[in-house]
Amino acid sequence: YADHRDLHLSLRRQRQMCIRDRHKLTLIREKTTGHKIFRELVTEVATLVAFELTRDLATIPTEIVTPMMATTGNTVSGKDVVLVPILRAGLGMVDGLIQLIPNARVGYVGMERDEETHKPVHYYFKVPKQPENRSFIILDPMLATGGTAIATANSLKDLGATRIKFMCLIAAPEGREAFCETHPDIEVYTASLDEKLDDNKYIIPGLGDAGDRLFGTK
Repeated sequence: YADHRDLHLSLRRQRQMCIRDRHKLTLIREKTTGHKIFRELVTEVATLVAFELTRDLATIPTEIVTPMMATTGNTVSGKDVVLVPILRAGLGMVDGLIQLIPNARVGYVGMERDEETHKPVHYYFKVPKQPENRSFIILDPMLATGGTAIATANSLKDLGATRIKFMCLIAAPEGREAFCETHPDIEVYTASLDEKLDDNKYIIPGLGDAGDRLFGTK
């Protein structure tokens, strides 16, 4: 589980992953894994990380009848939860969270780099109305430099959002530090904190270009 307050919390999720989960993450990294299997694995690992992320979601007491007796259980409404995948790679994580929060709404954010400032700006931004009353989960498989995640969080806050979390599959220390320094109030959830960024700003050991691998465009 990751948290802005302590780097070691970023590693706790990785240490607690069972053998099966580490196996899935290893297959995601393997360059010979085809896009069909890659998509399936991204969905599965996203669901596993989301188990912790959704732990504090509000539940509703629900009366049910089992084959043995009537009892009270708990269900998650999720109607106020908004998944915000950063296009295009973030789309690969949506199904994994929808499995846990089927009533969640989905917004979309498209980012591109400004040729003059070299900073990310959104060319498409669509989220439900009344953001101040909703819980947002930003989705991107990789947290590399942190630029797009920071810009997305900035845009949500500008609209009035106050409940935001960020979720990825792998993160670089540089991106984690940049994001958490800018948004210390936003918790970060990841399956793995990797070693570093290379000179081209790719995560090492990483998994390559998540968007290309998800959609078979390379």
